[in-house]
Amino acid sequence: MRVALVTFFLSLVFYISGPREKRPITFFGHYSVDSTFITIPFSLRMGNVSDSYVREITPKIDSFYNKNIKSPYYSGGFIVAKNGRILYEDYQGFSDSKNKTAIDSLTAIHLASVSKVLTATAVLKLVQNDNIMLDQKVTDWLPKFPYKDITIRMLLNHRSGIQPYSSFSALLKKNWNSRKVLSNQDILDLLVQHKFKKLFPSNTRFDYCNTNYVLLALIIERATGLNYRDAMQHLIFKPLGMKSTYVFNYATDRETASKSYKGNAQFPWDQFDELYGDKNIYSTPRDLVKFDLATYSPDFINQTLLQEAYVGYSAGHTAKPIKDYGLGMRMRFIQPTGEKLIYHNGWWHGNNTSFVPVRKDTITVVCLGNKYSNRPYSTLNMVSNLFYKKPKAGTPEIPSELELAGSE
Repeated sequence: MRVALVTFFLSLVFYISGPREKRPITFFGHYSVDSTFITIPFSLRMGNVSDSYVREITPKIDSFYNKNIKSPYYSGGFIVAKNGRILYEDYQGFSDSKNKTAIDSLTAIHLASVSKVLTATAVLKLVQNDNIMLDQKVTDWLPKFPYKDITIRMLLNHRSGIQPYSSFSALLKKNWNSRKVLSNQDILDLLVQHKFKKLFPSNTRFDYCNTNYVLLALIIERATGLNYRDAMQHLIFKPLGMKSTYVFNYATDRETASKSYKGNAQFPWDQFDELYGDKNIYSTPRDLVKFDLATYSPDFINQTLLQEAYVGYSAGHTAKPIKDYGLGMRMRFIQPTGEKLIYHNGWWHGNNTSFVPVRKDTITVVCLGNKYSNRPYSTLNMVSNLFYKKPKAGTPEIPSELELAGSE
């Protein structure tokens, strides 16, 4: 008996004092080695997901997925998770159709404008650390920036009024070099040199503009002393264990990165493919679940500060708003209840992506596609139908992003 007790206590001491990385970390009674659970190294207050809930919701997700997303026209990864427990997951298609490289849970796909969610979070982390301030003038970090009244917050919520970089060629006409692959610094230099007229006075209305997030990436670099790729690794990817996530490097990653397609044709690279902050983060559905889980942890980000991302800035004077934009996060108000659904979609070349955190139910829905299609955007209708109050008969579905004015 004594021998048994001594052995038990020695084992316990060894377990407690042993190397942390060699011990399975529990998550509400479940080990992280269980592939049906996704964990992060931050404290969370979330309960267990009951087996009865899984049995109830999984067939509904499966039915929606097979009807609306899975098809020969879709290639990518799809996941639904609650409190880190995977409720549904599927991968199909190829990251490289020429070499028949199948997409799986480790395949990083271009997030397109879902990258903005991560860029905005990096900015909020810097605000939390007192490196920058939301209402600080952009010129404090980019002194030559020609629009003195624009703040960091206005870049985040797309109320700056500056021109999208995709319009620079039309503005410059014959002076535009269509063969030059542009860097973020090039975009700033063009703004400084030409002082393009703003579309409207700053902070008077919303206009979705990729230039805003190209500039935010430069501010992140100035504030951290790191290039954007390393800053994102330091602020978000490494702390959360997002091992498959990276910022695309045009010079070195074109051969190895997941390709994008329209039909069977691969999209070619263009002169905007070196720009980052607005796009160019590659990730997986599982890594984005890790990211979403971290947003519930005060050890990762201050919860009061985070709420500013989920406040709409552009529909304040609308009686019954349909949509709005926060700090790097879109929102839709489901009719007729007016419940707020937050999300961000993305679209770049053949990449169509959707990230939908259902915060009231601590559910994460991610659909990443690399074959041009509306299908990933149907996740919004799935979420509104399965996790929100049912709309009245005859209420139109949420339109897909490709049906909306403008692009991602």
